Amino acid sequence: MTTQLLSSELTNLIQESKRKHNDLRQAAEKSLEELKGIRAANEAQLAAELSQRVNFVNPFVIACGTRNAKFTGIAIVCLSRLILVTALPPSKLSPVLEALREATSAGLDVQLKILQALPTLLQNYSKEIQGDLLVTALNICFILQTTKNAVVNNTSAATLQQLVMTVFEKVAVEDKSAPDGNFVGSAPASDGEVQLRAASMDAYRIFKDICLMTENQRPEYLRFTGLPQTFGLELIESVLSQHAPIFTDSRHLEQAYILRTRVMPFVIKELSGKPNFATSVRLVRILYTLLRKHLEILPSEGGEALDTLTQLLDQDAAAWKRALCMEVFRGIFSEPPLLRRIFTLYDSKEGEKAVLKNLTATFVRVSTEKPAVIGLGHQSSIPVANPYANMGGSSDQAMLEASGVTGIISGSVSEGHNTGVSSQWSTVRVACIDQLDKTEPPSVPESYVYALTLSCITSLSEGLAKFILPLTVPPDSRARKRAKQSESGRESPAPTEDDSIASKTAVERATTISSIERSGSFKKNPVPLNPLAVKDHPLHTEVKICAAIIDECWPAILATCSTFLNAALDSEYYHGLVRAFQKFAHVAGLLHLTTPRDAFLTTLGKAAVPPNVFTACLNAGASKPPASSPVSETPNSILSNARGLLSVDSLVTPVGAAGERQRQASMDANTVPQTLNTRNLLCLRALLNLGIALGPTLGGSWSIVLETLQQADFVLFTTGKAPGRTPIAGKGPDARAENEAASLLANFSTEIRAVETAASRLFESTVDFPNGAFVEVVDAICGLLDQPTEPTSEPSSRPQSSPSLTPPVQGLRTPSGQHRRLVSGSSTTPTRPSQEDQFALAKIGEIATINIERLLSYPPVVSGWARITTELIGALSSVTYATQIRNRAAEILVHLILDAAKAVGGFDDETRGRVQLRLLEALRDSLLPLQVEDRAVSVATHFTDIDIHKIILEGLKSLLDDSGDALLSGWEITFEIIGSIFIPRRFGSDGTREASNQSPALTTRSAKLIRSAFNSLQLICSDFLGSLPKSCFLILVDTLYKFCSQDDDLNIALTTVTFFWVLSDFLSGRSKLLPITDNLVDDPDGVSLVEKASNAEDASSDAALWMLLLLRLTTVTTDQRLDLRNSAIHTLLRIFDAYGDKLGPEAWSVCIKAVIFKLLSSIEKELEDVGKSDVDEKVRYDWHDTAVVVLNGISTLLANYLDVLTVHPTFNSYWQQLLGHFASLLDFQVLEISTATFKALTQMLSQSQNGTKQNFNKTTIDLAWDLWSRGVPVSKAGNTGKITDNQNCLLAYVAALRDVYRLIQVNLTVDHIRRMLTLLREVMQLATPGSYVADIDHVTPLQGQVLEVIKLLRTDLPGAPSALISQISEFISLAFTEEQGMSSQRNSQKRTYVAMSKASMSILQTLIVDHASDANIYSDGAFLTALTALSRPIVLKYRFPIITKTEQPWKLATTSALVILEATLPQLHKLDGSRSNLQDIWEMIVTIANGIISADCDAPPDRVNIAEDQDFDISSFLKLRELIIPSLGAEVVADKTRKVFAENLFRMSIIHAPAPAESSLIYGSNEGDMAGLSNLYKPRRGRTIDPPPTKREKMCYICVDELFALVNSHHEASTPHIMVQPPTPAFSPPNAPASNLPFEAPHALRVRLARTAAPYLILRAALTLRAYIADQPLRGRMPQPLSQRKELARMLERLVELKSEPEAIPDTPNVESESRKHLLRLYPLLVSATSVAGTSGDEGVLKLLTQALKVVGTELGV
Repeated sequence: MTTQLLSSELTNLIQESKRKHNDLRQAAEKSLEELKGIRAANEAQLAAELSQRVNFVNPFVIACGTRNAKFTGIAIVCLSRLILVTALPPSKLSPVLEALREATSAGLDVQLKILQALPTLLQNYSKEIQGDLLVTALNICFILQTTKNAVVNNTSAATLQQLVMTVFEKVAVEDKSAPDGNFVGSAPASDGEVQLRAASMDAYRIFKDICLMTENQRPEYLRFTGLPQTFGLELIESVLSQHAPIFTDSRHLEQAYILRTRVMPFVIKELSGKPNFATSVRLVRILYTLLRKHLEILPSEGGEALDTLTQLLDQDAAAWKRALCMEVFRGIFSEPPLLRRIFTLYDSKEGEKAVLKNLTATFVRVSTEKPAVIGLGHQSSIPVANPYANMGGSSDQAMLEASGVTGIISGSVSEGHNTGVSSQWSTVRVACIDQLDKTEPPSVPESYVYALTLSCITSLSEGLAKFILPLTVPPDSRARKRAKQSESGRESPAPTEDDSIASKTAVERATTISSIERSGSFKKNPVPLNPLAVKDHPLHTEVKICAAIIDECWPAILATCSTFLNAALDSEYYHGLVRAFQKFAHVAGLLHLTTPRDAFLTTLGKAAVPPNVFTACLNAGASKPPASSPVSETPNSILSNARGLLSVDSLVTPVGAAGERQRQASMDANTVPQTLNTRNLLCLRALLNLGIALGPTLGGSWSIVLETLQQADFVLFTTGKAPGRTPIAGKGPDARAENEAASLLANFSTEIRAVETAASRLFESTVDFPNGAFVEVVDAICGLLDQPTEPTSEPSSRPQSSPSLTPPVQGLRTPSGQHRRLVSGSSTTPTRPSQEDQFALAKIGEIATINIERLLSYPPVVSGWARITTELIGALSSVTYATQIRNRAAEILVHLILDAAKAVGGFDDETRGRVQLRLLEALRDSLLPLQVEDRAVSVATHFTDIDIHKIILEGLKSLLDDSGDALLSGWEITFEIIGSIFIPRRFGSDGTREASNQSPALTTRSAKLIRSAFNSLQLICSDFLGSLPKSCFLILVDTLYKFCSQDDDLNIALTTVTFFWVLSDFLSGRSKLLPITDNLVDDPDGVSLVEKASNAEDASSDAALWMLLLLRLTTVTTDQRLDLRNSAIHTLLRIFDAYGDKLGPEAWSVCIKAVIFKLLSSIEKELEDVGKSDVDEKVRYDWHDTAVVVLNGISTLLANYLDVLTVHPTFNSYWQQLLGHFASLLDFQVLEISTATFKALTQMLSQSQNGTKQNFNKTTIDLAWDLWSRGVPVSKAGNTGKITDNQNCLLAYVAALRDVYRLIQVNLTVDHIRRMLTLLREVMQLATPGSYVADIDHVTPLQGQVLEVIKLLRTDLPGAPSALISQISEFISLAFTEEQGMSSQRNSQKRTYVAMSKASMSILQTLIVDHASDANIYSDGAFLTALTALSRPIVLKYRFPIITKTEQPWKLATTSALVILEATLPQLHKLDGSRSNLQDIWEMIVTIANGIISADCDAPPDRVNIAEDQDFDISSFLKLRELIIPSLGAEVVADKTRKVFAENLFRMSIIHAPAPAESSLIYGSNEGDMAGLSNLYKPRRGRTIDPPPTKREKMCYICVDELFALVNSHHEASTPHIMVQPPTPAFSPPNAPASNLPFEAPHALRVRLARTAAPYLILRAALTLRAYIADQPLRGRMPQPLSQRKELARMLERLVELKSEPEAIPDTPNVESESRKHLLRLYPLLVSATSVAGTSGDEGVLKLLTQALKVVGTELGV
């Protein structure tokens, strides 16, 4: 490639030089021949061959010298190629360089190729080109730089710079390879001259000449003088920056000397003048390079340079010049080692200028010189752009201007109108110090200097943090250095390295409370090392320097940061500032520099809660009326406080007043900031992060962090967590600023959550603090509580409108807490809730819960337990605190104790017992101030005391719930706390309350406390009796009695009663047999029962405690509350019943004497007291109920243990006393009590039948009979108001008779029976209707019991059947009174006695049938009474208004009467009784018969089946007829009785209603007068109305047939046919009469009956014929109604058939007839009827009439 190029160029050169330049042509030809003679295989061999041929380059040197452009161009190409491949002979370097110099006057291409070849030449021939050759090469560049062509000019400058760099590179190579020696000369240095080698000498000369030329002086070695100053400065900077080690090397002191004598003085001098922008940039860059890399060799000059830069910055110089200075400082501050060197060289040395301190002080002045530019105000705001920047220009121009592109017509945006520091206009795209291509100064934003200042501050903090923080990690924790970084969100101020140090590895703790979730993990040993204290550390000196920097510069840094914290910064700058602020404070804290640390913490606190915002909230809180303050239920979690910082209310949309506040705050955010904004929260989070990082080292400065957090919480509470809008620094419209403000507003809730997380981490981090550091934190938190106990004249007395409410908020806050009372203005009165105190209390609870293990593991004073509990107790008991504060303190104390109780579970028993005692003592101590008797409180404070007392009691309950089974000690304190709700009471020695000096009801502090205290007692009795020490049981009994005796909560008193049972069960379970003796209660030595029970060593202590329990419970049984005393009675008796098996006869004797009889006596006394007229009826009735309960319980108890009781010799005495008590109770004449008394008697007597009872003898039974037979229990006047139903009482009374009768029936007498029946009759008479629905179909229980008892009674005693029959008959009659009273009875009373009457009928039937042969029942009227009773329902029949669902009473009575008569009628003939008695009996029998055939069918009751009843009556009548016919015709039977019988048959035989004219014939007084029959022949008026037949038509025909049967002659064979179904045999005549009545033949009996019935038969037949005669003619040819025709036909047929008794009907005058007299009597009517039948054409009737007339004719002999 090279051969071809050279050959071609040589050929061209030969061709071009033929005419004029022979020497050139000849040289070219020779070189071409040499080239052709070389046989090289590659470029390297060719270059080696050519470098040996000295004359090969001659044609190129000659060509350059000809100054011919074409020749020069060819030569330069070839020379460049030879230089590139290193083919030049070293001896020809000088001619070649000279040729290149001569060629510089050629064209552009040649010049550029020359410049291209020079660097290669120096590189390939570095050893050869030195000294003059080097100077020649440099001169070529200098020459070309003077050309006017910009391309060549710039290229030459770059080439020159490259050549200079190559020179210094040769020095570096020389220093590494060349041995000492080979010096070529010397150069001056500070301490004299130094020997230099070749490369060093060249570098020295060239650098010195460059400096001289830059200073516009003549160079010493270079042969050129026209070097531009800017270019010279660039060359100097390039050398200094790229080859700094050469200048600082001790072997090149000559270079340092040049810097010290030439460069630095020149730079400082020029900067002090007024250089242009281009020069200034280069000067500043040189100075910056010297400061960065050469400060060690320029100590004094560096200080002067820094001072110069500081002065330039501080002076009111051009903006670009100040920007240059600040850019230098930004670079310096970004290199922490450099910054430390500067401080070491100047500030830390005496006599030197405090460069760094002055510089930071300059920052202060710079930051405050133009407040309008940075938008300085009361708090941070959002920067605003120039609102007029875009007017008059295009949008593209605006975009370019906003991007920093300058020089576009109007230049950059008019920054004079931009307010604040923003990345949009406070930065430049290219730093001024980097704008080397500019000759004119660029347009620098006015706020650019402030942005650089912020950058310096940030770099300073970053550098300190990066250096110090790693040194604070303890050695054993370095392995865990990489902890998880917490998420800090978009606006997190915490830097990565800070988080990595502050975060700590997770610590698994056994007592971690489940309700606390740590947001991060922490190191095992969170106390960071103080690097200043580690003096043997290699970097200890550097650490001291850092500490000195902070100590010297912190005021200026703080002032600068404070200024910018209140300036208008965008988010990026603001975050950077807060981050820098945090890191600076962090480092100061780690180095234990308390003053700067506290100052920074205080300032950061002000930024978090601006004074104007806080003041506004204070004034708002003071001006609001108390009623408008939102008071809500405080959340249970101690991580939260009502609507405060750490609550979650911010996540929901605020409503109501809070929502209105938020909206108003959002609208007025730009004018009157009333709440915190996102940037305030950002500062707050930074402060919290500092607290986390520096926690163990803060000491008293904790108050700064905590008080700021408290103030923030107050502001958020006051404003309802309304997000504050970050102010905008200006009033002009700025869409970007508005968007940023909106973004910050939207991010408010996120930042709130971040702050909450940081706050949680802050308190969680205390878990690993040493005890001393932790106590400091506790003291600080406790110090947050407003202490209103010291009366001050400020917040409490000044009016709300006073301007003095605005607290002085300016000035530095100190750890001493003197600024603390800023918050107290928010709570002007104790009645108003203080959010600040709420916060303090919540934090006390939170930190205590987090450190619960520490609090339990160390002594109270050391661990902080004493401080915490004392503070909480003081707060909850202080009467000057608001109610919410006191309640909150109580809740936190309770939560703390509960958490501690859970955490202590893993400790050993001794430690656990000690801690548990401490916890319970804390609960008790919290109540002691509330129980002081002379505690001066208002009504409102008293109610608060009660609420707190309730909280403590509920806390005790929760403690027992969670840890009661593990409670080892403190049970006495537990009962003390439970009993704290009562006013102390005294008890007598026997366990009962003393009557004297005692109020009737136990006094409690408040009814609201009962339930809370009782819950704990309930838990103890339910679950923890086995855990109680023996000494506590007596306390437990007393406590139970107190709860029973209190009258505030009846339900609790009732429940407490059941715990007596539980305790009894527990005590009884501990011993198989309770040793209860007479000496236990009545000790001969005078030892009381209480003393025995309290003496655990006494063997009888359990028995004494059990008896004491029973006696206390017995006292409760006399309580004035019904339910309570009844429950106590039940429980008392239940205890006896359950554990009676463990009591022997003697023990029972003691218990009955001491408890049972005492109980009865007390009840009797109370009943006597309430029986007075002035006692309220409700009270009286309640005591009646109690008496019932007592009786029921005692009877059950004694009945169950009767076997044991009867064994004891004193049983009869107890029995007599018991029945005496029963008699006393009966004397009160109270139905309920009487009922219970007889039930009790029944129960005990019924139990006596189980086996033979010892000592249960006739005396015992007689006592029981005497008690029962005293009389029927009644209710006296005044005792009937509540209960009017005596059914139950009488039931019990009758039931008692069953058991009494069972015992006395062996020795029963008639007197006993009569007394019983008398009392039973009284029972039925006195019984009230009661609540039983009806006794129609079923008897009432009382009725049933009475009847059952009657069934049981013995009837084998003389006189007993009669007495029973009479009584039963009376019972039957009870249901059937006079008709006229029935309807009223039915409506006015519930009792009908129907069912009882029916039941009594069956009993009566059985009783009479069984004793039918007993003459006494007839002689003493019992039988007649029975028939009379049975006749009543039979006679009434349908007139009885009550219809039963089962068999009707009249039917049952009919059946019973027939059965009775069937059994007794045969006995009537044997009776030797009075005639009148028999007549009365027969009269009643006829009454029964008449009742059977009669029925009032006009208005029968509903649900009556007349046809069915008719069949029943027919059957019954026929059966009765068989029984009484012909006996009814006996002479002993009165005629009127037979007449009544016949008359009723006549009346009941009428089928159709008679005409009015015939009523006198039927119902007139001449019915028995036969002469009256003449009226029958008189015709009556006819009627066209056809009456319907009667509803009982069949019965009518039966009655007609019976009339015919009675009149019929029984001497004839043919008798009337009477249907008898079923056949019933008649009585046979007595063969041997047993009485003195004369015997009569049956015929005589029938004659009497026929004589009585005959008139009625003739009358009955006449009525039918008369009706036909009168009515049929009116019908004409119309047939007679079917029923009438049937009646007429039946009547005519029977008349024809009848052969009457001759003696029954008197003879007809002038006519003789035996058996047809009845037809003769009816002859006129027969004739008239025949005429009518013939006229109407009625063949059937006519035929029958004809037959009758024929019979008459036969009798007449026709």
